[in-house]
Amino acid sequence: MDVKRTFYVSSFRGDDRNNGTSAETPFRTLRSINRQERKPGDVILLERGSVFEEEYLHIFGGGSKEAPVVIDAYGEGDLPRIDAAGSGLWYQNYGAPLDAPTHVWRGYVSSAVLLYDAEYIAVRNLEIMNRVLLQGEYYNQGDLMNRTGVSVIAKDAGTLHQIELDGLYVHDVSGNVYDKHMNNGGIYASALAPADEEKTGIARYEGLYIHHCTVERCRRWGIAAGYTYRHGEFTSLEIPDEIAQTYGSVDVRIEHNRLREIGGDAITPMYCFRPLVQYNVSEHVAQDINPAVYAEPGDRGGMVAAAIWPWKCKDALFQYNEAAHTCFNQDGEAWDADSGDGTVYQYNYSHDNEGGCVMFCEGESINNIFRHNISVNDGLAKSGVITPVRNQDAHIHDNTFIIADGVPFIRTGMSEGGMLVENNLIIHAGEEARTEDWHHQTKKAVYRANLYCNYANVPDDDGEAVTADSAEAEKRIKGEAGLDFFEEHTGIRPDIGACFARPKKQN
Repeated sequence: MDVKRTFYVSSFRGDDRNNGTSAETPFRTLRSINRQERKPGDVILLERGSVFEEEYLHIFGGGSKEAPVVIDAYGEGDLPRIDAAGSGLWYQNYGAPLDAPTHVWRGYVSSAVLLYDAEYIAVRNLEIMNRVLLQGEYYNQGDLMNRTGVSVIAKDAGTLHQIELDGLYVHDVSGNVYDKHMNNGGIYASALAPADEEKTGIARYEGLYIHHCTVERCRRWGIAAGYTYRHGEFTSLEIPDEIAQTYGSVDVRIEHNRLREIGGDAITPMYCFRPLVQYNVSEHVAQDINPAVYAEPGDRGGMVAAAIWPWKCKDALFQYNEAAHTCFNQDGEAWDADSGDGTVYQYNYSHDNEGGCVMFCEGESINNIFRHNISVNDGLAKSGVITPVRNQDAHIHDNTFIIADGVPFIRTGMSEGGMLVENNLIIHAGEEARTEDWHHQTKKAVYRANLYCNYANVPDDDGEAVTADSAEAEKRIKGEAGLDFFEEHTGIRPDIGACFARPKKQN
């Protein structure tokens, strides 16, 4: 029978000579917790107002379904803060090179919070930092030590179940600008090669829940979940359910998080089966992905980043998210269906993203659906709203695209992918009706029954095209199936601002 144990830690009233079993006799440092053997039912409580400088919380092993381990705050005041300041070292090793030769696959990592082969565990209501560079390190150093606010690792315990991160404030994590798949950034979960897979089983996750967290000023990633040493199983054009469920992670939910000022990407589930990503907000991400920062000599690759997107997932669903002000780079979009099978984006709102609204990327990007989304003023760098890059297909329907003057519908130089564009509102917000080849008609792009506002020309193959002046388009957007409907479903009221204040009537 599991026996519940509760331990208290207070940086300002504790003493490591205490037994730590009551609020009156708390430990002072996290070292007292780290050296314990975890048992099912353990509860670890950090007093609010505590500050644990140059300390870390590393948990090896976890609880049981009936008796999970819980880490939380107690008392009143500010969240307890853990600031690792480059401490909390552990060694990460995927066991073999990754899916690109430029990706670093082993090395030391500093993590303020580490859950290593820990399942049935919840971590709640902590402030987490890892900001201080060591003597001699500099911001964009190529071999800068990877740092993470929260690292979650599956390795020698097979499938890990029910891991929850809730209400965390993770900020100012000074990770490596370049290393995409080391645990590096705000929150990162990955699966490493077991010492004896035949004995322990495939390392993966079944039940990873990241919600109501705030992640700010972290690099490289904001939230990443699921990169696996078994990436080689995901190379087929269509990803069979059995492959995704056997070698990838299942029941992954990332929701109600807010991310801002991230060096690279905001949120990315990787190698997951039917991950759900919803009600998240991303602002001002991909800040390091430019030549001024991403400047280490040599072929590092990877100078690309987008906001909220999947990598090699099967049937990923993204809904009710908002992404804004993603910085320009070769990507730089709000959304990106990348090399996966069955990605669905629905009821999302993007605006003012320099690289555009959405990308469908690479030949393994298939069965994509993009519907009921609203895009306002995306492609600020004159890049384009949609980026189809060698993808097999994309069904883009029933969306609203409000496009700034001079921004093409398809991104210039990246228009070789396949897509069917139908029943959308495509609105040019410039002063004059647009006349040039704004849609880059290609053999793989098919347009059908779209409404076009403030365009003097429409795609040649759209025999069911509807043209409208700005008053009619605005009426359609605000109507029954427009902003009111969108707000009812998402809780987000898109700001169309002065988009219809200037455009003249359609010629």
